[in-house]
Amino acid sequence: MTDEAFQTKLENYCTKTFGTDGKLEHLRRLSGGASMESWAFTYSGEEFVLRRLPAGLSADDDGLRGVPLEMQADIIELARTAGVTAPEVRGRLSPEDDIGEGFIMTKAEGETLPHKILGNPVFAEAESKLTRQCAQELAAIHRIPVQPFANSLEYFSPAELIRLQKDKYDEIGGNIPIYEYTFHWLNRNAPDASDKYLVHGDFRMGNLMIDHQGVSAVLDWELARIGDPVQDLAYLCTPSWRFGQYEKVAGGFDSAESLLQAYAEASGTAVDPDRFRFWLIYSTMWWGVACLVMGQIWRSHGDRSLERTVIGRRVSEVEIDLALLFEEILPAEVCTPLDWAVPEEKAETGETGYGELLTALGEWNARHVQPGLQGHDKFQSRVAGNALGIARRQAEWGPDFRDATSARLAAIGYDHGQLCSGLSNGDIGITTPAVWNHLRLSALERLSIDQPKYAGLKVALSKWSSS
Repeated sequence: MTDEAFQTKLENYCTKTFGTDGKLEHLRRLSGGASMESWAFTYSGEEFVLRRLPAGLSADDDGLRGVPLEMQADIIELARTAGVTAPEVRGRLSPEDDIGEGFIMTKAEGETLPHKILGNPVFAEAESKLTRQCAQELAAIHRIPVQPFANSLEYFSPAELIRLQKDKYDEIGGNIPIYEYTFHWLNRNAPDASDKYLVHGDFRMGNLMIDHQGVSAVLDWELARIGDPVQDLAYLCTPSWRFGQYEKVAGGFDSAESLLQAYAEASGTAVDPDRFRFWLIYSTMWWGVACLVMGQIWRSHGDRSLERTVIGRRVSEVEIDLALLFEEILPAEVCTPLDWAVPEEKAETGETGYGELLTALGEWNARHVQPGLQGHDKFQSRVAGNALGIARRQAEWGPDFRDATSARLAAIGYDHGQLCSGLSNGDIGITTPAVWNHLRLSALERLSIDQPKYAGLKVALSKWSSS
């Protein structure tokens, strides 16, 4: 469907739904949203947001396992009546509207982009309130009765969730050593099933609208389900959702201890620290598998958007995150210093190198393409620049890293497949310094190619440096 046809059909829908002969203006796709599309527009001077399933994907796509959009709208409406700061649902699309599956909400005021919020003096007052407000919002969500959704929302025990993620990981062909060990650890440390609560499933910065007073809307309910409320708390603390503020575990704005205390006060329920640790490691692992899924969706032609391939490379950030989390519980003598640094750029001579070709293409994109773009197209151009950077660093550093990996494996006496298998079944542990060093060095090498600016890389280098 062309942009013009989409706008015309959306305007016709608004006229039918809102009962006014208005005009639809300022239609634009919002940045981000790899699993759902968000479109902002005005109609008769009022601001709205359309949430829509991307073209090429179905609501039952196994890679998403999200809540159908019709049910999302039901959950949002119930959440509003329960006191959650959720947007107002104003309309629901039907097949005869011919603009896809989705619903329309009143646009909440504020900012969602974490990098524009966290550490920004403009939002300092709001940020100081986020711990208490997030705890209150989550407590309100967890008080919502589950009976209306007992036959429609999924429920899985912790053990079942681990199995589902491992099956998905294996189906895609995952073979990352620290992921293999993490599944083993999760199975050995899974808590008993909790009582059943409604959980948001994706409660984090980026999915919260923030104005100068704090949370103005809880957004993105597609992962809502029935489960353990501690999972929502741990998910907010997942390293990838700290957005550069790595040492501020709770969402990039506070400590985990402060968040859990605020939640205990808001809900009347204390959080067990072992249960929280399990869900933190599970949530970190979940995001790693989700990154693999994003790449697989592109690979299977379900959605050929560039963003999915780049997110697929974010598996390496999770390697670093998991290593840092496990070091909190490993014996100190295992965590020896490493002699490693991000490689320096090498001066090229002779014929043009493959890395230079990719550098030239990236510079052309940044200088001549991005300046002429706006909105989602500009966002995609930046994603393209990131993809070119990954490919360039792989061309320049990949061969040396591959040789280093082979040498380390030879020294510990395993090939890659044997290491993955042993870590998965428990025959190989991570308390052997040579094994643990290999996992950490592999994570450093891969992440320096994929995301050299990721905050976790800087933290890891600081903690692991021999200098």
